[in-house]
Amino acid sequence: MFKLKAPDGKNNLCGKKLESLREKNKLSQRKMAAKLQLEGYDLDNHFIRRIENGERFITDIELLMFSEFFHVEIAELFKMPE
Repeated sequence: MFKLKAPDGKNNLCGKKLESLREKNKLSQRKMAAKLQLEGYDLDNHFIRRIENGERFITDIELLMFSEFFHVEIAELFKMPE
C-alpha cells in the first residue's frame, strides 16, 4: 500500500523550515503557540513540536497560518533551512 511520506520518512516537508523560522524569531514552541492562540488558533506547543519533528501531517489551512505568522510566502516554507 502506498503511503504519503516525505523522502526522509517524515509526515511533512516544512517542519524543519518552521523550526528554523521559529528559532530565528527567538521563540520557544510554547511562546509561538501562545502568540498563535492570541490570533485565535486552537493549538499548543505539542502541535508545533509534532510538526517540526515530522510526526504530523500539515494542512493547507495550517500552511497559510504559518506563512502569515512568519510573514513569508507559502513556498518559502518548503525550502530547506540554511
